[in-house]
Amino acid sequence: MTDSPQALAERVLARMLEGDALSAWLGLEVLAIAPGQSTCRMTVRPEMVNGFGVSHGGIVFSFADSAFAFACNTHGRVTVAVDNSITYPAAIHPGDVLTAVAEEEAASNRLGYYRVVVRNQHGAMVASFRGTAYRTNKPHFPEDA
Repeated sequence: MTDSPQALAERVLARMLEGDALSAWLGLEVLAIAPGQSTCRMTVRPEMVNGFGVSHGGIVFSFADSAFAFACNTHGRVTVAVDNSITYPAAIHPGDVLTAVAEEEAASNRLGYYRVVVRNQHGAMVASFRGTAYRTNKPHFPEDA
């Protein structure tokens, strides 16, 4: 089967979501997917906060990391993270609705460089994530090869 780049991105996303228990637990919803891009949304629940009453950094990192994973796998080869970092410029509270926009900034045959911006329901940036991805030779759909 020969997919358009958009159709391939959609197929890969569907396959990834089938086994993604963490994204499901987060309540993550994929709003948009395109080659090299994803947009996701989630709501911060009370069980996601730390002892200070704000979202645990690991929750936000996991949310951004999922958006990153969806974006970098859209090209059809199994792609994994090799380096990630995150900055938290503002606190995140229970009930906040977060949107993560992941975009490919540059890529080579083996590496992809991505930025994920996470904003709250007021449009304020609450996290900035950068990720480097390694593209393996393994296709997501070897049955199509």
